[in-house]
Amino acid sequence: MQLVRFATQDGPRVGIIDGPSLHPLDPKVSLVGLLSLPLTAIRNQLRPATEAQPSSEITLLAPVDGRTEVWAAGVTYERSKAARMQESEREADIYDRVYDADRPELFFKSVAWRAVGPNENVAIRADSEVNVPEPELAVVFNAHAEVIGYTICNDMSSRSIEGENPLYLPQAKIYAGSCALGPGIRPAWEVPDPYALTITCTITRDGETAWSGDASTKSLHRRLDELGAYLFRELDFPDGVVLSTGTSLVPDLPFTLQPDDVISVDITEVGTLVNTVVRGKDHV
Repeated sequence: MQLVRFATQDGPRVGIIDGPSLHPLDPKVSLVGLLSLPLTAIRNQLRPATEAQPSSEITLLAPVDGRTEVWAAGVTYERSKAARMQESEREADIYDRVYDADRPELFFKSVAWRAVGPNENVAIRADSEVNVPEPELAVVFNAHAEVIGYTICNDMSSRSIEGENPLYLPQAKIYAGSCALGPGIRPAWEVPDPYALTITCTITRDGETAWSGDASTKSLHRRLDELGAYLFRELDFPDGVVLSTGTSLVPDLPFTLQPDDVISVDITEVGTLVNTVVRGKDHV
């Protein structure tokens, strides 16, 4: 089952995809409204309306709306630490230190209205030379810091900008088209072990595979509840929050994305997120 947002002539609605069918929820139910509720109340709200339609006929939207924020964690896998150290010639030891530190690296990624959904464009910065996708498992928390489900985040990143200076992280990570989410939210109660999920990323260029890789969440250096506890330590999220948990799939330098590349990210038990690359904010 997937909890999804989808487009209609009357605006976005929320529904449940179960197999080949979409079951819309009551039109009064919004995703942001659900995320303000306790977990038990959310489960009780997931009662589909009587109508159903083929899920193949709908346009999915990013599973985030309203005041829900998207945050991200960095250097949570050994591979991520190594890649960051490789790209940062002058400050490489910073990533080594944060990997083993008690406090994780957490940073703001996107507001809801800026996140893109399945089959929409993601962007590489026009002023960046080396750009990569970062396929990540994202945890969806409600306002009460409870895990309600999981989705996929493509945390687009400029390696050249962050590598120049770690203080440029916001510019490397936060820009138009830098955050893709989807296809929906897989409820937490349907994922027995979030530390046993396979993440696969394939980048297609001119009809051929330009890069591919796979990894497992079993290699996560930090626990999901630990990341969530730090995020909620001095912040409140009345409309919930999506926390992307870092990547271990980083193409070797000098690989960089090109316009029209197609990025496909698949996480077992969660779904598949596909986006096309453009360059610059005017094309998002």
